[in-house]
Amino acid sequence: QVQLVESGGGLGQPGGSLRLSCAASGTFFRLNAMGWHRQAPGEQRELVALITSGGSTKYSDSVKGRFTISRDNAKNTVYLQMNSLKPEDTAVYYCNVEVDTGSYYSYNSWGQGTQVTVSS
Repeated sequence: QVQLVESGGGLGQPGGSLRLSCAASGTFFRLNAMGWHRQAPGEQRELVALITSGGSTKYSDSVKGRFTISRDNAKNTVYLQMNSLKPEDTAVYYCNVEVDTGSYYSYNSWGQGTQVTVSS
């Protein structure tokens, strides 16, 4: 089982920056794809950014050019650098990790969610 601990959320100002972190711990062989989703009130949970084990990335259109996803494999951690924040970025952000158990199967694990509020 893997545990995901998110940090870095909180209040940001329009045009400002926040950096989210998600650290994985527990028993697993390796982490494959890692990503971030977000869910605003009354909205469906949507993919924000994803990074594969090979370093390929993809972003939602709404955050392209503003957000950057990265990972530190030595720390089993994925980051989301959020620049040029907009009020519409306000949402609960969830870390998502594909866990390779080393036993010929994998599963997805989700963080508890961290609130990001962008307001002046």
